Amino acid sequence: MNLYPFVILGALLLEYGMNLLADILNLGTLAGKLPEEFTGMFTPEAYRKAQEYTRVRTLFGIITSTVNLGIILLFWFAGGFNWLDLIVRGLNVNVILTGAIYIAVLLSARAILALPFTIYSTFVIEQRFGFNKTTLRTFVSDRVKGLLLASLLGGPLLAGLLALFEYAGASAWLYCWIAAASFTLFIQFVAPTWIMPLFNKFTPLQPGELRDSILAYASSVRFVLENVFIMDGSKRSSKSNAFFTGFGNHKRIALFDTLVAKHSAAELVAVLAHEIGHYKKKHILKGLALSMLQMGIMFYLLSLFLSERGLFDAFFMEHQSVYAGMLFFGMLYTPIEFIISILMHIFSRHNEFEADRFAVETTRGTQPMIDALKKLSVDNLSHLTPHPLYVFMNYSHPPILERIKAIRTSGKN
Repeated sequence: MNLYPFVILGALLLEYGMNLLADILNLGTLAGKLPEEFTGMFTPEAYRKAQEYTRVRTLFGIITSTVNLGIILLFWFAGGFNWLDLIVRGLNVNVILTGAIYIAVLLSARAILALPFTIYSTFVIEQRFGFNKTTLRTFVSDRVKGLLLASLLGGPLLAGLLALFEYAGASAWLYCWIAAASFTLFIQFVAPTWIMPLFNKFTPLQPGELRDSILAYASSVRFVLENVFIMDGSKRSSKSNAFFTGFGNHKRIALFDTLVAKHSAAELVAVLAHEIGHYKKKHILKGLALSMLQMGIMFYLLSLFLSERGLFDAFFMEHQSVYAGMLFFGMLYTPIEFIISILMHIFSRHNEFEADRFAVETTRGTQPMIDALKKLSVDNLSHLTPHPLYVFMNYSHPPILERIKAIRTSGKN
């Protein structure tokens, strides 16, 4: 008896069911009253709007995931994987190109099927709640650029992985791990200066009180910072954010222009202190190391299942191949990936608390950080009281009320 189809189907349904349960429980928390911490920050109308935003986005997410699961199962049990395999084999090209075409067609089909949902999310839901600033031209441009980057960067990597598993023998998984890890590091280094500017404009922060305050703070914590960049986040959304990316001379701190427009200098310094905290506490390096380890484990397991006939029978395949085996293993890997994602969320939430504590200790004050987080929650219509299961499964950041409580506690120590 072939257990592979039952394991894969069960994993897909279990993940879907767990996410659905978390969504339903999270929707049940929307009936609560405004937390006392936010009294005066949210008007009754604004709080109802925030709750409605969470409700609409959650219901839309349920519909999207249901449709996606339905399409996968329909294509699977209709023999779609084998049908496409026979077509690409009929092109009579070498095995690496055949595999690249097979995977590219499936990825393209998934992107096309997802496009209506992305359009609705951007131009209907985000527009309805006042967030969307994306024009049709920007929307199309983003997707064209993304496609070109995927082809120019992802295409050669995919071909290399296929070639290694096809010809490198028992050590192929190790070579693939090295190749994928090297590619990941390369992207980390070049993204801030070469890739991200393709999508957004980064303008050095102009001289003035804010720049002076930021540079003075950076100097006080011995963080080499030649400049801070303002990113035109308002090009796509009115939501606010800040981020740190890159390494060495390529590291970059960017503040969304929407963030700068809505926050005081003290609040922005606190936000930037949080981002520097991630660097000082080596969260970025630790996260990268964990992802590399996860990658290695995945490639090793892939090498064990790549030639399993039962895995191909589960998808009604007439022929075995490296390229199809990689896809099918990805579905078999679903429960492991699901567990890893939860563990990574736990790790990330711990890091966020630590970065908050670093910001409070080095700026010597709790109120600017608390005020910044509150404003971000209001401006982004955040859900203030999410269900614990939903947080456990989906949140990379702790809920806002937990962060504020932890910040107040840090300030007293």
